[in-house]
Amino acid sequence: MDLNTARSNTPIDQQQNISKDILSEIIELQNKLSSSNSPIELKEETMRAIQRLERMAKWGNYSTEFEGVDKYVDWVTRIPWGNLTEDNLNIQNAKQVLDSTHYGMETVKNLILDYLAVMQLRKLRGYKEASDGTAKAPVLLFVGLQGVGKTSIAKSIADSMGRKFARISLGAVGDVRTLRGVPRHEIDSEPGQVIKALIRTQSMNPVILIDEIEKASSNGGLLNDVMAALLEVLDPEQNSAFIDHYIDHPVDLSNVFFICTANNLGGLSAALLDRMEVIRFTSYSDEEKAVIAKSYILPRVLANIGLTTNHIQIAESVWPLLIRPVGFDAGIRQLERNISTLARSAARKIMGGQPLPIVITPENVKEYVLPDQGPLS
Repeated sequence: MDLNTARSNTPIDQQQNISKDILSEIIELQNKLSSSNSPIELKEETMRAIQRLERMAKWGNYSTEFEGVDKYVDWVTRIPWGNLTEDNLNIQNAKQVLDSTHYGMETVKNLILDYLAVMQLRKLRGYKEASDGTAKAPVLLFVGLQGVGKTSIAKSIADSMGRKFARISLGAVGDVRTLRGVPRHEIDSEPGQVIKALIRTQSMNPVILIDEIEKASSNGGLLNDVMAALLEVLDPEQNSAFIDHYIDHPVDLSNVFFICTANNLGGLSAALLDRMEVIRFTSYSDEEKAVIAKSYILPRVLANIGLTTNHIQIAESVWPLLIRPVGFDAGIRQLERNISTLARSAARKIMGGQPLPIVITPENVKEYVLPDQGPLS
């Protein structure tokens, strides 16, 4: 055996090669952190952890801490520190967007437009409530039954303002760490949903919808913990320095437009309700549902399956049967399911060679809508 080959296979040489690989990865971590927009204090603290790994690697010791530090640097550098989208607070634009996506709901729309007007006025007058001078948004709580448009109108608000949108669902959340994050020293450590929402939108001023806030764990202790965490997230006096347990550094949430939804106010703490503007969503009337079905739902359903009103025509006398097939429904989800079922059944007949257009009448509607969701119920 060649002497050089023997030397290259010694444990010392192998250890040196491993050390070189680790040092190369450490340099990559340092460059990644240095080039990010992370706060100076956070950079310095994280850099000290990286330098500790570097010292250990130079002595030929592979540190089991490397993976944890690597993961932490990755999360920290993905947070969009200081990245803000430009607000579009034009009231006419907002009204047009809201009207194009939601029919009726004039009281809700007017309240939202009022809030946007105040935000626009304060911005124009030079009120600098946030560190960057952006207008501060209120915290809204939409309360109403399922299917009345709470979630969808929140998305429309984001579109009208030109902001990114993220949704956090609290349904059946049984651990406050879902919001606050899991500390770095634990095995399943990661940031909470609030920080992840900022990362998903790559913006520090998105519209974040916190959905079903009253449906967090029914366990009294856990529910109190979740409500306390929400209070820190939503309270304008506290959220400028929100502490996620994983990031462990203040994150400014003061520019986020938070919107919450709930079916009822039961289970919400008085302190939390005190920080929010409650907007109640009422049920749709049959007349409103008829307009929504014809002008919003039917065109969208037909477009999704590649058809138009030239293929399917629905008689006026059929709409009451689709709107109220099994009694009163506060929202429009069942109505949309009925129309979707009808359209799919018609599409099958079209593919089977039935002449166009297919006209739906009270006499033949039973052929297109399932018996347990249609007029036979």
